[in-house]
Amino acid sequence: MPLPDLDDLIAEVDRTCDTAHRAATSQEQPDWLALLTTAAGVAGQLQALADDLVEDYVEHCRMHGHSWTDVGSALGVTRQAVQQRFQAPHKRYGPETMTEDLRLAMTHVKRAAVQHRNNYIGTEHLLWGLTAGTNSATRLLRSLEVSPDDIHRAVGARFSVGASQAAERIAWTPYSRRAIAIAEERACAEDGEGAEDGEGAEDRERAEPLIDCHHLLHGLARTGRGVAATVLAEAGLDLSAL
Repeated sequence: MPLPDLDDLIAEVDRTCDTAHRAATSQEQPDWLALLTTAAGVAGQLQALADDLVEDYVEHCRMHGHSWTDVGSALGVTRQAVQQRFQAPHKRYGPETMTEDLRLAMTHVKRAAVQHRNNYIGTEHLLWGLTAGTNSATRLLRSLEVSPDDIHRAVGARFSVGASQAAERIAWTPYSRRAIAIAEERACAEDGEGAEDGEGAEDRERAEPLIDCHHLLHGLARTGRGVAATVLAEAGLDLSAL
């Protein structure tokens, strides 16, 4: 995959900075400050993508038994430096943040990981749990003419059997964490839409809206990577429809 060079990035900044182009029609010089702001935004997106790339492989190294010393050596830094960078605590989504249906789905998620001796929860585990029973996610799939049972069987066939004996140390993969973070955003957005319509007064008294099964399905689709997104796409689901 060819990476963009400096000329490509400059062209992207020029293309997306409408303010600078509008200024150029009435001045001899474009709005360089507007271009700088756009360039900083592009650089930030590239840095975030690069960080996600490295974090993904760091987490997989850890899941497959490599020590922090090994990871630090691979990155050319000390064990302490790599721990400080990558061992930051992630946001936890406890049962109190979920609807009853999603809490039930999560029991299937954990059971799938334990039964297959996986020391991680991937998008495949999440999608398998969502399609293990009737809930808002399966109803959404049926409304889009996609069979939840077919999805359940297809994702189950993708499981790999690991060698983990420590079920209590199961960690979420970066894609799974991203999916539930998107799900939380979607739940908040729906809560806001309900507030504009004057509905759900009791729900809005909570500090945060509860995440439901269809929100997590939305997150898995929006993440666009991992086993879940692949299975959904192979089932003929238009991910943008979610």
